[in-house]
Amino acid sequence: MSHSPKAAISSLESHFKVLSKVEFRGETSLTVGADEIVQICLFCRDQLGFDYLVDLSGVDQFGEEPRYEVVYELYGMAKGEWLRLKVKVSEDSLEIPTVSTVWATADWHEREAFDMYGIRFKGHPNLVRILMWEGYPFHPLRKDFPLGGKPSEMPDVAFSEAAPLEGGPFVTVGTTATTKDREPRARG
Repeated sequence: MSHSPKAAISSLESHFKVLSKVEFRGETSLTVGADEIVQICLFCRDQLGFDYLVDLSGVDQFGEEPRYEVVYELYGMAKGEWLRLKVKVSEDSLEIPTVSTVWATADWHEREAFDMYGIRFKGHPNLVRILMWEGYPFHPLRKDFPLGGKPSEMPDVAFSEAAPLEGGPFVTVGTTATTKDREPRARG
């Protein structure tokens, strides 16, 4: 069950500059400035009771400027309330402060956003790739990254050719059969 944090949102708006507030399907997203994100997260944790960083993720808004967003999903366990914060990140700078000093769990989330989108988190204790290998020159979740991948010059580390998109052991085949019979394990 989702609980609306109206009092928390009101408190945030009276203490910090909120750039935009969007209501959608009973959920509120607040866009705030990168320069205040650490103070806002500390305030949310210490004053408003949002003691759990559920997720931190990057978003590529290809074609818009600022192109990227970092989305923070917060949860207050005592009140059962959710809060979503967003920070816009310009393609020119691609850097915002780390919140790993507020929530230790932000460490790996920020590393993933760095790895997949190229967003850097200033002050992060160990901002290295978490999924791709060090030295990989691309960021695979950017919308301009080709679906078929890019060739690699490191055949001992990864495939040297782009992988085909069709087929694979977990892809069902088009048929009129039931779901049970379409299941890939049923074909073997």
